[in-house]
Amino acid sequence: MNTRSLMMISAIFLAVNGFGFTFFPNEIAGLLINDDNYILILILQILGALYLGFSILNWTAKASLIGGIYNKPILIGNLLHFFTASMTLIKLTFKAETNLQLIFSYTIIYSLFTLSFGYVFFTNPSLK
Repeated sequence: MNTRSLMMISAIFLAVNGFGFTFFPNEIAGLLINDDNYILILILQILGALYLGFSILNWTAKASLIGGIYNKPILIGNLLHFFTASMTLIKLTFKAETNLQLIFSYTIIYSLFTLSFGYVFFTNPSLK
């Protein structure tokens, strides 16, 4: 698997979400709950900072060899993030009554990233 493209796509996905959560938390909170909950806005901004940090980590590691014993912490961090989030989103998909299209689309995206990083985790990189 081409880990360069996987790291680039995940970095772009995380950066888009990070910028949205960091700079537009009021609008996102309004779309989700129709209320000015300042704790939720703070959590969204912190989540945005986390996504931006993970995004720059993936972007800077895109040219490195990933898989097997190479860059294992970056790979495990990505796998843990996407796996945990996809399991939470799958659980939420069966319980949610509103915003189902948004939850379902994020579930699919996170599950695809989980499968991709899982595949890289369990295979050895090809040395060219």
